[in-house]
Amino acid sequence: MIELYSWPTPNGHKVHIMLEELGVPYNIHAINISAGDQFTPEFLAISPNNKMPAIIDTEGPDDKPISVFESGAALLYLADKHGKFMPTEPRAYWEAMQWLMFQMGGVGPMFGQANHFLGYAPEKIPYAMNRYRNEAGRLYGVMDTRLEGREYFCDDYSIVDMAIYPWARAFERREQNPDDFPNVNRWCETMMARPGVQRGVKVLENQRKDERSPEEWKLLFGDQRTLRG
Repeated sequence: MIELYSWPTPNGHKVHIMLEELGVPYNIHAINISAGDQFTPEFLAISPNNKMPAIIDTEGPDDKPISVFESGAALLYLADKHGKFMPTEPRAYWEAMQWLMFQMGGVGPMFGQANHFLGYAPEKIPYAMNRYRNEAGRLYGVMDTRLEGREYFCDDYSIVDMAIYPWARAFERREQNPDDFPNVNRWCETMMARPGVQRGVKVLENQRKDERSPEEWKLLFGDQRTLRG
């Protein structure tokens, strides 16, 4: 059984989609990042970087439980265990791995910073806003080129698509026009037509809220003064 510790964020949605696409049973444990659940000793024992999602597979290697933190690692673990959504032929495997790292090292961090400085930061800093808006546009351009003439990022639907889609779909959050990236826009429509994706992005959907107290904002963004009391 997979014990999933998550919240309805883009990184959480990656693993939600994977589990729904696999059709395997799992138990969901909400980690409310606005309430500070990610800093509890119980969660830190699973995810020492205090980030969600994380999973525990109660039937891991050698039939012993194993915990996996970092969304990309969880995707790779599940793909390897079930033999799905990651190519096994060496050349195709490494092609997919490169695009997965593109998401982990580029799209996720840069889009996250764009979201923060364009939408959340209490102080509007033009340099930071321009920096991450422009970088988001550049990354969308890389994706658009890759998707020219392709249905998915690799030859077949894979964890690469699951990893990128939750971040790529909200163009407006990075102040981007989807019409500027027709291949990405078309791919997003293809992704959202998949039942597993539809179910995955709705996991814990009713838990989210747009309004937060000042204390919740500090917990959300890891204010060390709050964490240390």
